[in-house]
Amino acid sequence: MYQNACGAAAASAGVCVEGDRECQSLISKEPIIPAEHDYSGFDIVKATQYGAFQRVKDLIDAGYNVNQRDSETVTLLHWAAINNRKEIMRFFIDNGSEVDAVGGELDATPLHWATRQGHLDAVVLLMNAGADPTLRDAEGCSCIHLAAQFGHTALVAYFVARGVSPDLQDKGGMTPLMWSCWKVCTLDPTRLLLTLGASTKLTDSTQGNTALHWAILARNTTAISTLILQSNASLDIPNHRGDTPLSLLQNCSGSVWIGAKVGERVREAMSTKNSQSLLIRISKDKRIKWWCMVGTPFISFYVAGLILGANVLILIKLFLLVCLYIILHFMGQVFYDDRLMALLPLSIYLATKIWIYVTWVVYIMPHASIFITLVFLSSSGALWYCFLKAWLGDPGVISTNQDLQFRTIIELAERGPGGFEPSSFCSACLVKRPIRSKHCSVCNRCVARFDHHCPWVANCIGAKNHKYFLGFLACLVIMCSQMLYGTSQYWQSQCNVIPKSDGFFDILMKINHCDPWVAWVAANSVLHLAWVFMLFICQLYQILCLGMTTNERMNKGRYGHFINNSGKSPFSRTPFLNFVDFLECTCFGLVKPEVKDWMTSYDLDKSVECQPLLRHKDNFQYV
Repeated sequence: MYQNACGAAAASAGVCVEGDRECQSLISKEPIIPAEHDYSGFDIVKATQYGAFQRVKDLIDAGYNVNQRDSETVTLLHWAAINNRKEIMRFFIDNGSEVDAVGGELDATPLHWATRQGHLDAVVLLMNAGADPTLRDAEGCSCIHLAAQFGHTALVAYFVARGVSPDLQDKGGMTPLMWSCWKVCTLDPTRLLLTLGASTKLTDSTQGNTALHWAILARNTTAISTLILQSNASLDIPNHRGDTPLSLLQNCSGSVWIGAKVGERVREAMSTKNSQSLLIRISKDKRIKWWCMVGTPFISFYVAGLILGANVLILIKLFLLVCLYIILHFMGQVFYDDRLMALLPLSIYLATKIWIYVTWVVYIMPHASIFITLVFLSSSGALWYCFLKAWLGDPGVISTNQDLQFRTIIELAERGPGGFEPSSFCSACLVKRPIRSKHCSVCNRCVARFDHHCPWVANCIGAKNHKYFLGFLACLVIMCSQMLYGTSQYWQSQCNVIPKSDGFFDILMKINHCDPWVAWVAANSVLHLAWVFMLFICQLYQILCLGMTTNERMNKGRYGHFINNSGKSPFSRTPFLNFVDFLECTCFGLVKPEVKDWMTSYDLDKSVECQPLLRHKDNFQYV
């Protein structure tokens, strides 16, 4: 019987395998469907296995007991559940079949059998008929433990949404999270269980291992990274042998499966544990780390400008710049924190902009006309407005709470397995995904009409702040252009630069001898102008010509509505109308934009056909 083989595979210690392939090979063989369609010779068990509903009905109507058990105490509902025969299951239940009947070598219920196979439809039907998911089989596992062992994420979510504790322990004290970390190498259901509140501190009763212990023993890189980096699982909980996750990871330091970021966290924990020096305490202080990340770009920009403006030989300047780089690199190794790295691009941008303002006020303004200064200040004001909206504004986050998450899970489960397609359900946020939305791995949240995560504004760009981001790019291009115009006027008036008569190298020499600081700021303005202008043009092209977001352009091969539309966007109209729709502008009543709430838009227009990328395939079980 398949139950014995699968039960042994689930309970035995072994390496982490994706979805328990050995066990799945035992339980996923399909029966050879007879060529003839005459099922009159089938007994009721075989008719149930093959889904011959009329034959089953005739035998029951003829007096066959729906709760009749075979020699191994297996009921007909067991066979219907394992083969996902929903119509026959409903018929049996309507005729009084016992939903929690125990049978087989593992003393399992029909719900256990359906769970092992990942048959969501059968599980939903049995649960709605009153089946108890907390009953344990002969190995001490309830249904949520089986779902976690075999990586059936949708079933894990459904059981928790129906009231099963994510920390329910089996006979050996193993929780679903422990089983997932030990047996499943993919991201889910580990991430889902953590989102549902599964504890990382619980230990099993036999070895005293936490979920992190089991992940390390299985060399499950994904689970280790998820537990340590995303959930901050404790590294200091000892098992019955006295081994902590930290000591296990330390013994395996340098192994490829640990991962660079996890290895860095381990070294950080070891240095904190082994040393209490003042330098260590200072370098680990979160406030000092934050100020280092924020303040370093401001100071380094100024120091680099001073070095370039120093009245020394060029070789000495190069030496000092190399020394500055070494100091910054050392500070980065000691004081920087990967968890705060998102602040660095934003700090670099703010530092550059602040020093541009200082340079304008001190150097450019006295030599520029009032009109140029007013234009500069006006564009700067618009820049700050758009920047703050893009930085601090809501990009279109799909908000949720636990009650809503549970309702969503139950709704999608009762709709069928297709409801849990990655394109329609986020296993991290546990929300129903609106069309064009995406989960941001940096912010760990789902964003409507997701474009990209921008490190320069430290925020996602989505439905609610995309137009402000585009305005930010446009204003930044204008500001950098005005800064370059202002510096050219400064050089002509103060450095005696004559563009029409001076050669290129003559101009460079005059600028260098006149004031290298202005040249340093101008060089940064040129750099920013180049990449911001390219990004602005790219954004305009995607919005006007393609009708796509950055995410859609890069991943259109993953979305059915693009594949079925020959790679083109079903949301695109003409370039002008695309821009009007994007800005939601009526142009003084001349046009009518298509205003759509992307926070709650879950389906395409009826005119656009879309097929799911992954199709559910039934597995049929027999002896």
